[in-house]
Amino acid sequence: MSCCISQLAATFAFFPPSPATYQVKKRDDGKLVAVSTTSSIPICGASDDLSLDVLYVDTKRGNKIVAFYLKNPYAKLTVLYSHGNAADLGQLYDLFVQLKANLRVNLMGYDYSGYGASTGKPSEFDTYADIEAVYECLQTEYGISQEDLILYGQSVGSGPTLHLAAKLPRLRGVVLHSGILSGLRVLCHANFSFCFDIYKNLNKIQKVKSPVLVIHGTEDDVVNWIHGNGLWKMSRDPYEPLWIKGGGHCNLELYPDYIRHLCRFIQEMECMTTEVRLKKIRQTLRLPKRSDTTISTNRCCQVKCRLPNCLNCSKMSCTKCCSWPKCPKWKPKCSVCWKPGCLKCSCTLPKCSCACPECSCACPKCSCTCPKCCCWSVKCSCW
Repeated sequence: MSCCISQLAATFAFFPPSPATYQVKKRDDGKLVAVSTTSSIPICGASDDLSLDVLYVDTKRGNKIVAFYLKNPYAKLTVLYSHGNAADLGQLYDLFVQLKANLRVNLMGYDYSGYGASTGKPSEFDTYADIEAVYECLQTEYGISQEDLILYGQSVGSGPTLHLAAKLPRLRGVVLHSGILSGLRVLCHANFSFCFDIYKNLNKIQKVKSPVLVIHGTEDDVVNWIHGNGLWKMSRDPYEPLWIKGGGHCNLELYPDYIRHLCRFIQEMECMTTEVRLKKIRQTLRLPKRSDTTISTNRCCQVKCRLPNCLNCSKMSCTKCCSWPKCPKWKPKCSVCWKPGCLKCSCTLPKCSCACPECSCACPKCSCTCPKCCCWSVKCSCW
């Protein structure tokens, strides 16, 4: 039943452009090119032809998806871009060229199953398989590791972005552009989740260990600003967010603050050293504080106990496996019986497990049975 409802939800969640704005054709030399469906000419100019790779990528769900890889010779990082709804690569190519140049990054964009020239039908789990296949392509074909990768998710694209980001602990960074908390919460302001809800990003954002930049318009009438604010608050390593005053859902790229803030984020990610990254990871682990109580790790008994301190030199000594204590500076202070810890004397030393002649009770460890239990043995029931 839930599967049928999920398929119904997918029907209302995905709106691929129909018809697609481009086609993929093979040239005489075997290279793939993207051709506009309106003009039948390549969507990239002749001068940019060498900087664009058009790829077919196979997914584990049996689909072939189209990906564009734009190369920047000065790039240190690579951006994996997951676009929003009702768009395909033919419409986004000009934006990709601007981001590649302004951010000085390599950029990989892809169409989900059922979008553009990609085969199959769109669904939540197909988009997960799509981004995993593209990430694997970046690793095998271009040698891009997760340490040099930034995931970028716009609107619906925040779903597959956070799905992959939650699995990559050493990812350089994440950008959520008009992201969603979940598919159901876009339709209604619910505080709970159903089994048929899709893209439960509010659960996955808490598993992302890399810095997260959230960009959202305050006047977004498709995905309310509450979604972006919620994702930012739940991030484990939130970066300074960008709330674009008056910005809508599909026009944030037109605001100067957008590219300015994004450039600053990319530059800081480039300058982030391994030492800083490890420090951030340790902070996100939230390790418990160490206890000040010293526990013996070289004890002879099965009982965990705190070892007594020597009053003269503060050295530790186990009370069962040695004569109290091993410190050469220690001298007995009891002038009557020369036993440390005799209740009849004013000794300030801890009690020992010896038989004090002044006491006459039957302790199971030592033979002294003082009513106040002067024995220091760990097996004494009164200790």
